[in-house]
Amino acid sequence: MLMEHTLQTLKALRLPGMAAAFEEQQRIAASAELSFDERFSMLVDREQSWRDNRRITRLLREAKLKSSQACLEDVRYGGGRKLDKSLVAQLASCQWIRAHQNLILTGATGCGKTWLACALGNAACRQGLSVAYVRMPRLFEELRIAHGDGSFGKRLAVLAKTDLLILDDWGLAPLNQAERNDLLEVLDDRVGTRSTLITSQLPVEHWHAYLNDPTLADAILDRVLHAAHKLPLAGESQRKPEKTRS
Repeated sequence: MLMEHTLQTLKALRLPGMAAAFEEQQRIAASAELSFDERFSMLVDREQSWRDNRRITRLLREAKLKSSQACLEDVRYGGGRKLDKSLVAQLASCQWIRAHQNLILTGATGCGKTWLACALGNAACRQGLSVAYVRMPRLFEELRIAHGDGSFGKRLAVLAKTDLLILDDWGLAPLNQAERNDLLEVLDDRVGTRSTLITSQLPVEHWHAYLNDPTLADAILDRVLHAAHKLPLAGESQRKPEKTRS
């Protein structure tokens, strides 16, 4: 009766991790050999683990990563990709995100830019950082709709609070004036306070011409390239079947 009351109290207090660990201790006879401090420490550790796992699950769900299973442990370094293992290891620590720096991944289609971006996003979520993945064309469509229904400011506020914003397919299609203005708004809110990861087929030196507005291009690129790591990818397409790769 006392055990059941304790379990119900733990659940009422929203301590499911402790409740599960307490039940296990009652079932495992060896637990009786432990001291009170040891048993209590195990309960607290289980609750902490449960909360950490729940937070990671939520962060990964909200990130909406295109390649949800991508992880840095599976990065391929061969095939002429020119990936620096030491740099990837540094990026994996996510210190660049905590320092509010940006990352630019460039390379031909199929070279693994999106996959690597998602792997870095996955690593960030697992370290408790909030992430949002969005393709540039879809972002502009969402912002266009937000202008129409009056939620533009709210959408900007959500993006501004996200620790890592992954903008995929930069430079895929020409931008109109409204899109250039919106892009500046999104990036301006993040300078010095949050990190942005951009993937693009276009080399960085072509971005100014792509933006097609000297004044806005200067402003946008100043915010993007400031404190940015640049990682150009090379090598054969990662979309080829494994057996066809050299």
